Amino acid sequence: MPANTPIFVTGIGTDVGKTVASAILVEHLKADYWKPVQSGDLDNSDTMKVQRLITNTVTRFHPEAYRLTQPFSPHKSADLDRTEIELDKIILPETDNQLLIEGAGGLMVPLNDKAFIIDLIEHLGAEAILVVKHYLGSINHTLLSMELLKKRNIKIRALVLNGDGDAYSEDIINTYMPIGKIVRIPALASVDKATVLKYSGLIEF
Repeated sequence: MPANTPIFVTGIGTDVGKTVASAILVEHLKADYWKPVQSGDLDNSDTMKVQRLITNTVTRFHPEAYRLTQPFSPHKSADLDRTEIELDKIILPETDNQLLIEGAGGLMVPLNDKAFIIDLIEHLGAEAILVVKHYLGSINHTLLSMELLKKRNIKIRALVLNGDGDAYSEDIINTYMPIGKIVRIPALASVDKATVLKYSGLIEF
């Protein structure tokens, strides 16, 4: 069981930059990394991607609870692999270090016909870091995600604003539900160890 409350990195949708954000946060916190459910891309998994970006020697990478061969929503990938994702079988890895957990897609991505990513966050007793990328519709996706986390009494540890900023969007989000801690990651043409190390040093929590 981690000594600190686990941190669960989730997003307002797919392809908003959760893995890069996770790498930067792992480097900053020197936290352990865990991706409980990997759907597809098993030869270049998110765990492997984060491993390639980390410089510190403290971080441990824990094996996935489920490694699914198909690149779809976890519930579909699991069905195609003739298995079922069971929350009770997703158990926190043993560590005395801070644990950072990377999710799949957004909060309402289904794991099976009853449970969603939000249920996994609750199951693991984690706090959330929400990754946001600005696009047409992102205000709605962000506020809905924040509202759901609030309704479930899941603490939002920080908001990660990934990519180009948008003052109009950020003002509305902060007015509706103020977030004390914000991590900004600019639009990056490429990401390597030096980039991750640089931006990990700019985080203030």
